[in-house]
Amino acid sequence: MEALHDFALLRPASLSDLIAARRKAPEARLIGGGTDILVNIRRGIEAPPVLIDTGGIAELHTIKASAKSFEIGASVTLTEIATHPGLAKYFPAIAEAAGSIAGPTHRNMGTLGGNLCLDTRCIFYNQSEWWRTANHDCLKTTGEICHVAPKSKGVCFATFAGDLAPASLLFETEIDLAGPKGKRTIPLADLYIGYAKKDGSTGDGKTYLSLKPGEMVLVLRGRKPAGLVSAYDKLRIRRSIEYPVAGVAVALQRSGDKLTKLRVAVTGTNPRPVLLAGTHELCGSAIGEDTLSGLDGLVRDQIMAMKTTFTPGMYRRRIAGVLARRLLQRLWAGAG
Repeated sequence: MEALHDFALLRPASLSDLIAARRKAPEARLIGGGTDILVNIRRGIEAPPVLIDTGGIAELHTIKASAKSFEIGASVTLTEIATHPGLAKYFPAIAEAAGSIAGPTHRNMGTLGGNLCLDTRCIFYNQSEWWRTANHDCLKTTGEICHVAPKSKGVCFATFAGDLAPASLLFETEIDLAGPKGKRTIPLADLYIGYAKKDGSTGDGKTYLSLKPGEMVLVLRGRKPAGLVSAYDKLRIRRSIEYPVAGVAVALQRSGDKLTKLRVAVTGTNPRPVLLAGTHELCGSAIGEDTLSGLDGLVRDQIMAMKTTFTPGMYRRRIAGVLARRLLQRLWAGAG
């Protein structure tokens, strides 16, 4: 890692000041805990001339949860999310996801906004500057090809590894955004556009967020129906610091011996967090081998098997399926 470059640091005290600062310096980057962006800066991946510290803005520190809904500000720390009694009781997948991120010191610094907008990465991008240069850089930086898939014709396959996004996608979540042209609210799922496939989308691992120039995340809020239970789990090479080989969030609703609702979301495998499509087709009866086989099929069809980490892509996809099965069975047993 190299020394930090020279930059200006702004510390706005209110949301209006923050918006004004971004309007005045559109090239600026936001910094909450700095656990991701500072690493990128020291690796020479980016060198923003201005950093804007969001920690002093009271409007971004909201955190509350009830049986029906929750609201979390962008500057709330991961530790605060993991230890919040309401979230742990009513939205355990979110609390568990926050508690699984990196180590205690990282969780004390890292924030909701930073984890939702976590940079995508791969084994060719997430390296030192001299390493990337020796390997002719990559499409996500200054290179011309994606080393993960050299024949991808300009598509970047860097993967998204944030934990809070998949856990939050289980619920009816939306986010408030603010930018130079005002505020807007969108479904959380619409924040992520990293598909990395020829499906007509404009996003991939390099262009993975739908934020407009100067926009920022303010608040995440969600709702859930009565009886929906949830959990999150992941596998990583080391149980601290490491990004997930694969992370899975599951929520289900059980009525007697009938599965009435199922939602499954995955991270660490695709250029976006993946809320599996088609899970509603697995509902309507008790969980059996047909349900589990159907879930395996959804994972196989929708989870990317590219080698973007030091573990094989097929292994990560297999792990995602195993974690999904385990969580589904555990939640089903506990909801009975």
